[in-house]
Amino acid sequence: MTLQRILVVDDESLAREYLCEAVANLGYQAIPAVGAEAALHAIEQEQPDVVMTDMRMPGMDGVELTRLIHERYPDMPVLLCTAHATIESAVTAMKHGARDVLMKPISMDAIEFSLKRIEREARLVAENLYLRDEARGANPDTIVAESLQMSELLKASSRVARTKGTILITGASGTGKERVAHFIHAASERADKPFIRVNCAALSEQLLESELFGHERGAFTGADRQRLGRFELADGGTLLLDEVGEISPAMQAKLLRVLQEDEFERVGGQKTLKVNVRVIASTNRDLAREVAAGNFREDLYYRLHVLPLHIAALKDRIADIMPLARRFASHYSRQNGLATPTITEDAIVRLETWAWPGNVRELENVIQRAVILGSEENGLRRIEAKDLVFGPEAMADGAAGEKITTSDLDLEHPAFKEAIANETMSDVERVAILSTLERTGGNKTEAARRLGLTARTLSNKMKIWRHAGLVS
Repeated sequence: MTLQRILVVDDESLAREYLCEAVANLGYQAIPAVGAEAALHAIEQEQPDVVMTDMRMPGMDGVELTRLIHERYPDMPVLLCTAHATIESAVTAMKHGARDVLMKPISMDAIEFSLKRIEREARLVAENLYLRDEARGANPDTIVAESLQMSELLKASSRVARTKGTILITGASGTGKERVAHFIHAASERADKPFIRVNCAALSEQLLESELFGHERGAFTGADRQRLGRFELADGGTLLLDEVGEISPAMQAKLLRVLQEDEFERVGGQKTLKVNVRVIASTNRDLAREVAAGNFREDLYYRLHVLPLHIAALKDRIADIMPLARRFASHYSRQNGLATPTITEDAIVRLETWAWPGNVRELENVIQRAVILGSEENGLRRIEAKDLVFGPEAMADGAAGEKITTSDLDLEHPAFKEAIANETMSDVERVAILSTLERTGGNKTEAARRLGLTARTLSNKMKIWRHAGLVS
């Protein structure tokens, strides 16, 4: 928080004028008020950031004024000024909500010290509130990297973490882009500084601008207080721009300026602010294609694409599925006060042969449900194949081919073994269907029945593979 408007309350004109002049010389706007009643009216009308009030005034004194302000505006800092402070009176003032007691004659250094401390404390409160809200929704598990793809990704992430360049993480929705960004931040020299995330896809252009850069009081309807933006909150640390491919052309230009010059203005503000922020951007879009289509600025693309990282879809890294499933099962069991269930072999087969269109996020949801509603017999908890319920979109007829059962597959088929060894889910699916067709003598209806598909879905897949030259 950057303070701007300071309400100075004193019934003596000379003292009031001195404090107003001192506040103005420090770069703040001073708002004078003669006495407590005038101060309460000014707070309602002017909405100052801080109140400085004399302790001894006729009528309502400074301590009572502080109590009323604290009661009506609990977040508003109050500084009490007095020439007659005792330990008892200072303690009383603090109990009633005073942030500090300044002894008269008050030097400009003392005023500056108190105001700067209020700014630092307000900033810490804002950061802590943000981090607390982020932690409520954070996935507790560390990155699983059993597959070759994820192992190589973590090695690359460790290398780029030690650099200062902007990072672009690409991958389908639900693959864990935010988790990788957290990993990079934790492995960097900025690890002890804030990690701040903003979801660019969830906000309108006006709200996103205010979220990124903050706004001044009165910048737009409803902006009744100054607000820090995510760039300010992330100063010294890391800012994750999640789904950066969704921002408008106007916002792209403003973001480009920050990346080029490390400076910006709050919405409705005139003062240029400098920041030191490491930017990580993520997207599920192909930004190169978006540039070619005229939807994304080429200069911004190259600013973001300094250190690119790509996260493979879960279906293409089968080795990660069961370690992730077991971690999710353990976590949600602890969260719900349940014993961790055993995952049966039939469930493992189903988990490892599902194509996971929703990636890791879908796997987490499936396991969470199975943990809560799974099978139990003689006090032993299990997750069986029948306990695994996949998303409605994935279960629809058009996507039914994403599910492969193994009740009648030739698992010893050489091509099947090779596909599994290479961890390519698309190859596993194709070989599963072809080997089943081979065993049914080319009978598509019977092959589809054994695989749990519709005949139409099987035929559509064969057409696609023939067009791609993958089958004859």
